[in-house]
Amino acid sequence: MFTHLYVTLGKTIHPTNAFYPPQPATSTTKIKLLAAAGNNNRTFNQLIFFMTIQTDILIIGGGISGLLTARELRLAGREVMIIDKAEFGKESSWAGGGILLPIYPWRQVQAISALVAQSLKKYPDLYQELLTATGIDPEWRDCGMLICKNPDYLAASAWCQQYQIPHQSVLPKQAKALNTRFQNPLWLPDIAQIRNPRFLQAMQAYLLQLGVSFFEHTVINQVTIKQQHIQQVHSENQCFKFKELVVCTGAWTTDFLNSIIPAENNARALPIQPVKGQMLLFDAQPDTLDYMVLDGDHYLIPRRDGKILAGSTVEATGFDKSTSESAKQQLYAFATQLLPSLQHFPLCQHWAGLRPGTPDGVPFIGRHPHFDNLSINAGHFRNGLVMGPAAAQLLADLLLERVTTVDASLYALD
Repeated sequence: MFTHLYVTLGKTIHPTNAFYPPQPATSTTKIKLLAAAGNNNRTFNQLIFFMTIQTDILIIGGGISGLLTARELRLAGREVMIIDKAEFGKESSWAGGGILLPIYPWRQVQAISALVAQSLKKYPDLYQELLTATGIDPEWRDCGMLICKNPDYLAASAWCQQYQIPHQSVLPKQAKALNTRFQNPLWLPDIAQIRNPRFLQAMQAYLLQLGVSFFEHTVINQVTIKQQHIQQVHSENQCFKFKELVVCTGAWTTDFLNSIIPAENNARALPIQPVKGQMLLFDAQPDTLDYMVLDGDHYLIPRRDGKILAGSTVEATGFDKSTSESAKQQLYAFATQLLPSLQHFPLCQHWAGLRPGTPDGVPFIGRHPHFDNLSINAGHFRNGLVMGPAAAQLLADLLLERVTTVDASLYALD
């Protein structure tokens, strides 16, 4: 029997990986393996030189947008495959802090709030669904969030009332440990966080159980187009055929579309650009901080094991993901000034990721105006996690011709 599993091109196959348990071969993908995957010392490229793969829906991009979109479509009964040019979930989806609330959402356009409000209602059940199915805990926690300075408090309060977000002006416990000048503080006791890497692990394991296939390190280098229909895409070793193609490639979306779509069909390039964000992680003890804190443009996020994230920068540096000493010093100064006890704990990590920025932070979700089987779900900027479940449902609703629960025109490509 062949195993139906996560395929890593050019890397060793591990059919018994704990996060990716082997599943019986299914009809989800019409893959005819030329050799058994049971030889753990052989690579997939050594086993297969070229193959044609057919599926209902091919998703390009294995970050949170691609994974959540795959879940919606698979639960609707469609055969789904996801491919990624690198490793799954290793870009901005992994690098983010996991706050399930935009930064000052009342200062952002209504299109963002519409997706946020729906997603916040979905996360508790999604968390339980993943935990029950996989045993992997994504560490969703409604630990609350304190926003220290709100010169626009009336607008903040009105937004919370509109979207039924509990809020108080009373400072929570531990506030005395914070070294800042409060200005109309806002305490949001029900705002949650999720631990990005664990959420991504749980999503991938769950989708494999559902029969979704994964191909990583798979670079698309050619497409076949007939009139307004994309018939197939090619990598070095595969030809992928599909009914629908969905692009969820984050900060790389504009460049990817420009590389595969002829100029005459791509007159209006999507304005999605990479925006770098750097973060620090302190190896703090549990109970050092019980809730998230937003002060100015930066924040602290306490994890269940005690570690505390400090973020983040907003930098227009193209596709450069390198960290810098200046950003490290800036974030360290913010964190240790706001919570002086952090001076007693070592830094254990410093990283950067690339957010898919758009002019107003609103993602593009929907069909491409020049192709009848190409759709996009990308451009969520800092809010890919908190808008993710609702954005995925919107795209699935459009593809499956279901009634949408938000105004789809707010996210249209044309």
